[in-house]
Amino acid sequence: MGRVLLIEPAVGLYAFAMFMIYPLLQQYVYRRLWFELSGTTYPAESLSHCSNNHSYVTIHQAVQKGTSIFLLKSELCFLIPSLISALLLVSYSDYCGRKVAIVPPLVGDTLFALCYVLVSRFSFSLNYLLAASFLSGLMGGPTTLIGGCFAYVADLCGEDLEGQKTVRMARLDMILGVLTGLASLCTGFYIKAAGFTWPFLTAVFLHLINLFYVLVVLKESLVLPNPSLSSSGHLASEAPRLNQSQALTARLQGVYLLFAASKRRRNIVLLLMLAAFVALQGGMSIFILYELNTPLCWSEVFVGYGSALSTAIYLVSFAGVALLSRYLPDAYIILLGLMSVAAGLIMAAFAKSTLLMFLVRLPLLLSIMPTPVLRSMMSKIVSGSEQGAMFACVAFVEMLSVGVSFTMFSSIYAATLSWFSGFSFLLAAGLTLIPSSFISIPVLFSWSRLRKYLVISNATHFGESRPN
Repeated sequence: MGRVLLIEPAVGLYAFAMFMIYPLLQQYVYRRLWFELSGTTYPAESLSHCSNNHSYVTIHQAVQKGTSIFLLKSELCFLIPSLISALLLVSYSDYCGRKVAIVPPLVGDTLFALCYVLVSRFSFSLNYLLAASFLSGLMGGPTTLIGGCFAYVADLCGEDLEGQKTVRMARLDMILGVLTGLASLCTGFYIKAAGFTWPFLTAVFLHLINLFYVLVVLKESLVLPNPSLSSSGHLASEAPRLNQSQALTARLQGVYLLFAASKRRRNIVLLLMLAAFVALQGGMSIFILYELNTPLCWSEVFVGYGSALSTAIYLVSFAGVALLSRYLPDAYIILLGLMSVAAGLIMAAFAKSTLLMFLVRLPLLLSIMPTPVLRSMMSKIVSGSEQGAMFACVAFVEMLSVGVSFTMFSSIYAATLSWFSGFSFLLAAGLTLIPSSFISIPVLFSWSRLRKYLVISNATHFGESRPN
């Protein structure tokens, strides 16, 4: 039905809509808990709730801990169903097209944003937000959609355009980052001018527009066989019954064959790269809570400024990938990005002024480079028929790592808030040593020679990589 092979508008619209909601969630919960615990509305002036008055300090710490715990519950409600959904939907896109991994998350996030509209408009219990998180996770969530989009790009960048794959995937990450920052900037002014209901409602409209684009305008990237007749000449109505009865098996079999039908050396490399995704997630998830805390005490506008300034990180990281991929092996680009992550987190741990917190973005300028390069490296060493299964594994691991890291760092932040609020950042910086060690192993084995071997192996075993 679609006519356009351009996934970038869908990614951009999704990023803008989704990350209007993300900072809204933290700030809305923060203000609701402030009202429930203090009996007063959240102070209009950002510094008034950071007074040295003992009662204000006590309330402020209680709100910080309460918000952190609620966000932890919300993340767990989202994480558990999304792990299964991400694995099934993205892997199944190898068989029925990439849109099967893109449309359900859009539907789920539309309902998610609509629930926030109702809660913020009518002051319903915050527990309804936990139910919305579970529903959104059941439909796949952001990593499922993004995994489907990266598989879409991999389809378009076949063997003839494989050299463009890293840059094209880095461009998707750049779009995600830039639109995320713009959404966060708009959200700060939007909250100040119209409260919380209208920003949530705007996100609903953007998701609906995106659904129209994906369903009507976007062309499917994966060429699917014509199911009108089966190979033995039976009527077409008999084939769907067989496919439906074996649907779940086929979805899981694609992921299983990604490793079972491959050489041991390729499996080791894939597992090391997937392990690196786990360790890449760190203390970035608590930036907004840290900025709302004393002594920074940022308002919603300053939070928006900080998020908007972070768009420079995505722009510079994209430029870094585009430039450095011409001169350096992929593994060295990843290691350089990990050094940027560690430097920025260490600086954030000791940022006690607004200027210094803004300057934290400088050492983080190359911190996004590892993610698209890792995706590209893995995509290059699997066959075209395994792209969905591979990105399903990436989506699963990313979802798991985001959930685990958010759970861990939220708990640590709440526990260490009274004596050193920057401890979580230092811990996250130390954890970057784990992916660095994982990536150094393929470097020692000489990535270029290993990849040639894996390409030959894929060609030899291509017939075994798809289920019958």
